[in-house]
Amino acid sequence: MTYIAGVAGASGYAGGELLRLLLGHPDFALGHLGAASSAGNPVTSAHPHLPQLADRTFDDLDPAALAASDVVFLALPHGESAAIVGQLPSDVLVIDLGADFRLRDATQWETYYGGTHAGTWTYGLPELPHARPVIAGAKRIANPGCYATTVPVALNPLLAAGLVGATDIVVVAASGTSGAGRAAKANLMGSEVMGAMSPYKVGGAHQHTPEMIQTLQLATTAPVTLSFTPLLAPMPRGILATVTARLVGDVTTDDLRAALAKQYDAEPFVHLLPEGVWPSTGATLGSNSVHIQVAADPLAGRAVVVVALDNLTKGAAGQAVQNANIALGLPETTGLPIAGVAP
Repeated sequence: MTYIAGVAGASGYAGGELLRLLLGHPDFALGHLGAASSAGNPVTSAHPHLPQLADRTFDDLDPAALAASDVVFLALPHGESAAIVGQLPSDVLVIDLGADFRLRDATQWETYYGGTHAGTWTYGLPELPHARPVIAGAKRIANPGCYATTVPVALNPLLAAGLVGATDIVVVAASGTSGAGRAAKANLMGSEVMGAMSPYKVGGAHQHTPEMIQTLQLATTAPVTLSFTPLLAPMPRGILATVTARLVGDVTTDDLRAALAKQYDAEPFVHLLPEGVWPSTGATLGSNSVHIQVAADPLAGRAVVVVALDNLTKGAAGQAVQNANIALGLPETTGLPIAGVAP
């Protein structure tokens, strides 16, 4: 069976990555390609890497046209998905790449995003324990944020095993500029970014902070406290996160690796690297894979977990397709690259 996939926000970076992946997916055909301000423009004007769509133009963002799809992917700015969803039939599978339906706490939504909280959907991070059966039965799926995918994958198995504490978690993570979206911003100009790294939204201000805490809390009964410092790196795409937490007792690197291996050895997209090999964003480029490594630091009494992924693939569009595969009963890896592109 071929499923018609509609995409709202098709002209953005995440939208373009969705189109790339859907074009290579044997079970999807592209339907409505909504892109409000780009409507009428050739798709290749925004995505010249997709010559298969040279004969397509972006459509007006029309919920009625999207409703004719079997699957709708929403790649819209935060706060804009709820209005579209209200006009879609309940039997259409909808996967929101934005933040509108990720958080359970309405107050946290209002604090970090503003406006009225639209509700909470099934959270689409398949590598969480017991997540797949819930995703498989859902028609409304909230796709996690990019940082909010990286940090729980790094730490949830260690928290669940009681190897690290929950009350002193520190994350420093660098992201490529595509994580900020496609809108023109002075601080994202090439002349500003090249040859420089800079922090942003420091001091708990980043919008993924409550989402990370919400997901980490699933692995422990202790209250989670998290210090998160994001960095802007001079690269188009990718995330490299260093996640540390206090060791509980005389935990060794072997203990930490064993917990991660137990959780991820059977996972197609999460790869615990050989001991001593550390993740690189370049190795995950264009793939739906997560590369992870861990070490115990006995001097500091902390576990150090380093994770790399592509923020546009596993951190956005690839994970959305992964969730669609699960929800539709397709093999989970269909249409998704596991190997990265190098050099």
